[in-house]
Amino acid sequence: MARADRPDLTPAAADGPPSADAARRAAEAVWRIESARIVGALARYTGDFALAEDVAQEALAEALVTWARDGAPASPVGWLLATARRRAIDGFRRKSALDERYAVLAGELTEGEFSSGAVAASGRPDDLPWDPDRVDDDVLALMFTACHPVLAPEARVALTLRVVGGLSSEEIARAFLVPVPTVQARITRAKKTLGAAHVPFELPPSEERPGRLGGVLSVLYVIFTEGSTATTGDRLLRTDLAYEAVRLARMLTALLPAEPEVYGLLALFELTAARFPARTGPDGEAVLLEDQDRRLWDRSAIRRGLAAIGRATALGRGLGPYGLQASIAACHATAPSVQETDWERVVLLYEALGRVAPSPVVELNRAVAVAMASGPQEALSMVDELAVSGRLSGSHLLPSVRGELLVRLGRTDEARAELELAARLCRNTRERSVLLNKAAALE
Repeated sequence: MARADRPDLTPAAADGPPSADAARRAAEAVWRIESARIVGALARYTGDFALAEDVAQEALAEALVTWARDGAPASPVGWLLATARRRAIDGFRRKSALDERYAVLAGELTEGEFSSGAVAASGRPDDLPWDPDRVDDDVLALMFTACHPVLAPEARVALTLRVVGGLSSEEIARAFLVPVPTVQARITRAKKTLGAAHVPFELPPSEERPGRLGGVLSVLYVIFTEGSTATTGDRLLRTDLAYEAVRLARMLTALLPAEPEVYGLLALFELTAARFPARTGPDGEAVLLEDQDRRLWDRSAIRRGLAAIGRATALGRGLGPYGLQASIAACHATAPSVQETDWERVVLLYEALGRVAPSPVVELNRAVAVAMASGPQEALSMVDELAVSGRLSGSHLLPSVRGELLVRLGRTDEARAELELAARLCRNTRERSVLLNKAAALE
């Protein structure tokens, strides 16, 4: 009998022969939920991160065939683990090496695994090699390995989405609008790089974790940012990508409950995602903040975000860059309207953010807040200084903000030129339409 807290994926006998579609849905559901633990457990067993990911993928491919023929087993996770482990053993056999490791792997299976892919060993058929109510260190080790600093940033993102998020190469390629072979090459190179650098599958020592945690958080931030405002393409939002980042951030808070910045990142994600339902219109067009129907905002997500900020604050080490960004998002999420937003607090938060994580984008956003709190003239001076520095050269963000400020100052011709420039630089179709419409309205 399946555990009460997980779905029974075994087709009922009365339903007749299982279909390939049903097998695919069952395999995808198990993989999306449990892939991180599966790959993590295999990496711990084999001591080889790349091998673990490869044999896990092979087991998933075999499941699509076998489950379509025989139906999903009583314990799909155990089936995948046992099948992947057999694949690893076969690989060691073929190489005629690592005899001692093979002997360990081929010996008696640990409690909860199976002697074959289809038949359960003695004991409960749904036992797992982990406590399902406890998030163990295998997943945390998996995150730190996938985000290892030896890898290029784009490789970290691809590998994290693949082995921790359970996304396919096709899903990752679709999310970032790059060819599937590009994603596959990044993942392959990443695994080879980890192997060549002899990166162990393990949690970094405690003294190294704070330095390494920043890399993990930055990868999740990149994933969520691309999902919340797509860089290119004809969709403003890529919610599947953003919600995957939310899921991984929630997992990370369970793994690292004493790290305030983990909660800060989760709070930022929750509060930003809460506005998703109002950010696009019926045809996918972008809806600006001042025009959004705030009744559509996800109040549950706002409550979760505020609770995460509270947890980050309660840990007593002050808010870092993500916590400060979350606090800014909270000002928007809790305000009845744009006009009633506490813009003076937003300015102060951006000033604090600029001290701990200075960047031209932070300065630009601070200028927007200053315009709302004190008027456009002071803000325009700040934006002009940024323009002179050249630090946002080629970005559509600076001319779009400058154009808005010029509109408020009544300098229509200059504003139109800035908005048209921003539209030319913008690679997202939906954002470009908003900019062109604003420029056209100034005729």
